Amino acid sequence: MIHLALILASPLTPIEHGLRHVLDWFHTSLGLTWAWSIVALTVVVRMLLVPLTVKQIHSMQNLQRFAPQMKEIQRKYKNDKQKQNEELMKFYRENNINPAASCLPMLLQFPVFIALYYTLKGFSKHPPPGPQDFSWLHFVPNITWHTTSFWGGYLLLLVYVGSQMASTLYMSATADKMQRRLFMLMPLVFVFVIARFPAGLVLYWTTTNLWTVGQGLITRRLIPKTVVPATPRRSSRTPAKADATPEPAPEPPREPAAPAAPRKVRRKKRAGRR
Repeated sequence: MIHLALILASPLTPIEHGLRHVLDWFHTSLGLTWAWSIVALTVVVRMLLVPLTVKQIHSMQNLQRFAPQMKEIQRKYKNDKQKQNEELMKFYRENNINPAASCLPMLLQFPVFIALYYTLKGFSKHPPPGPQDFSWLHFVPNITWHTTSFWGGYLLLLVYVGSQMASTLYMSATADKMQRRLFMLMPLVFVFVIARFPAGLVLYWTTTNLWTVGQGLITRRLIPKTVVPATPRRSSRTPAKADATPEPAPEPPREPAAPAAPRKVRRKKRAGRR
């Protein structure tokens, strides 16, 4: 009954217990430290999300290919937002486009992120029995401490910001310039929030970003680039398509040139002159 009450009290409790068991298995069975167990957990989570990631890549390619048509719909119904949304949804159905597919991997990782936060918080309050090593690569002394409580945490935050910006370049390939700039500025703003989180949580998110960067490099080589049709810009001087351009007048036939005299005749004429 107590266990059932805990599950009903928090919907993330089963995920938290599951992550705890996975980390324990990596630590006890494979002999990994708790920090490297978090890295291994991140790799497992991202491998499970590979099918959704493939759908995400195809959805981004469709959005990039049909971007001119969608912009034309937005321009045509810019004064009627309801009609604009209806036409866009109709266009999505006709071309098998799912705009939400690009957000599914991130949404599915969010419960894991929160559950791992509570797991590390539990480690700091009730550490596992026996001598435990919570350090990582000699510059993170304890993954359960706040990231800014030691000098290596600032280095970890720097790697996080760089990896987050690099992963944003791949995730926002279909966004316009203004949206991409906002996405690039988000890590600089979010770093002040994540700095108070445990270092193990920043390690998890940094590993996720590095996976995204590597995955983007591989998919760019394996999946052909989508060719975006160029839309010609019309100006006031550009003639309309209905106006037919006049065909050039045919040139008059030229008279055939007189045949050149044979060389022997020319030699005889020259000899007579002499």
